[in-house]
Amino acid sequence: MKSYSHQSSCRILFGNRIIPGRLIQLMPLIAKRIRIAQAVVLLGTAVPIWLTMGALAPEIVRAYTARVDLFIDRLPEENYETLLQRAEAAARAAAQRSFDQDILVTDVSIFVSVQNNGAIAPVLELAVTRPQWRQRPDPRRWAKYFKTARSLLYFGDNFTTPAPATNNQAGK
Repeated sequence: MKSYSHQSSCRILFGNRIIPGRLIQLMPLIAKRIRIAQAVVLLGTAVPIWLTMGALAPEIVRAYTARVDLFIDRLPEENYETLLQRAEAAARAAAQRSFDQDILVTDVSIFVSVQNNGAIAPVLELAVTRPQWRQRPDPRRWAKYFKTARSLLYFGDNFTTPAPATNNQAGK
């Protein structure tokens, strides 16, 4: 049997073979390449899994409320009831347009303000959700009317009020 103690310390006994010193010097490079190969395998499997998960489970959709402020001017010789009808029509069109333009809108809040002789006041607010509007797209159903708008806009005697019911009991 041959003794290896007198040979260079760069040789290692591996099984029945001797690994030369050059191979030992290459070991750090081989280890580095193994780490690179592990990183390539890891990224090569992680990236497709990440992309697949992104395609199968998209991000949460963020719904929101659309807010619209409308301003209309009073037309000459227009009474308050006609003005309210125009405000309702404008609110209806704005609500429909808001729901049609953006599918993420779940609620609509529309304020209609009127200008009359320099005075500006809100006359109605239309607040409605998409399901409510789909079921019944009537602005009168979902609108809130501001009672003080009539006096703030100086519609003193230019509007009609329903006459109170009178009883004709005097003749009996």
